[in-house]
Amino acid sequence: MKAAQTSANAMQKKAGRANMKKWLPLFIMGLPGFLYLFINNYMPLYGLVIAFKKYNYKLGISGSPWAGLSNFEYLFKTKDAWIITRNTLAYNLVFIALDAVLCVALAIFLNEVRKKTTKKFYQTVILLPYLMSLVVVSYLAYAFLGDRTGLINSVLNAVGLESVQFYSNKSYWPFILTFVRMWRGIGYGTIIYLSTLVGFGDTWYEAAELDGATKWQQIKFITLPLLKPTIIMLTTLSMGNIFRSDFGLFYQVPRNQGLLYAATDTIDTYVFRALLQNGNIGLSSAAAFYQSIVCLITILVFNGIIRRVSKENALF
Repeated sequence: MKAAQTSANAMQKKAGRANMKKWLPLFIMGLPGFLYLFINNYMPLYGLVIAFKKYNYKLGISGSPWAGLSNFEYLFKTKDAWIITRNTLAYNLVFIALDAVLCVALAIFLNEVRKKTTKKFYQTVILLPYLMSLVVVSYLAYAFLGDRTGLINSVLNAVGLESVQFYSNKSYWPFILTFVRMWRGIGYGTIIYLSTLVGFGDTWYEAAELDGATKWQQIKFITLPLLKPTIIMLTTLSMGNIFRSDFGLFYQVPRNQGLLYAATDTIDTYVFRALLQNGNIGLSSAAAFYQSIVCLITILVFNGIIRRVSKENALF
């Protein structure tokens, strides 16, 4: 009996060594990725303590005195707390809704283009703005919206109309920022949905055509249901960043004009200006910590709702 057990243990060890030898190359290949993940994502977590400290450059993180929740209190007690929270949430909700609708519609349109050269041309055109720096985008926006030399005001003056002071009137900027965001970002989302559509193949659509289905019926009963998991996944990931904003969009494009803060200021831009003015790293760390916690809660709640409605499409 003991001899049989010893033999079985020896065979298990031999099989374990064989498996280790088999998977070792894959572990070695994945090691750089694990190291990058650890260095870039986990080592900086120690810096979260700055949110609870009155940071002093000379003393460093460990030597700086504790400040409790005072950094968070400053963020919430400021007179602009409601404005920056409202703007951050409202803009992100609009962006998420428009992304889901426009990117899907544009992807379906591109999928119907049969000529390869034409399709590649359209893909390049819609993706090109996404590759531009937001500094460049801000100068392009100013070329159109400038008070004196802007293209729009030049046209208005040429036909005898008064100039529009875009950079001193906050009422225009919710529409301007939304347009710029969609113009720049719609291409990236469209490519993701288009790549999903390409993977479906033509079998479903050929069968639908044989049954006499119209193009709209094919989109309604084939394309949209097949795209549903991708739409839910991308929307869930976007909800995870609902308390963060595109800093370049809200800081560079309005050119940091004080008259526009009521319509353009978000948590990220507000904290950045506060950091420039008083050098309070603790405040910026507290804001980032607060954003991360809220984003985590948001994605968990949204995924929980999806799991109740459509369990197979939930992320986890």
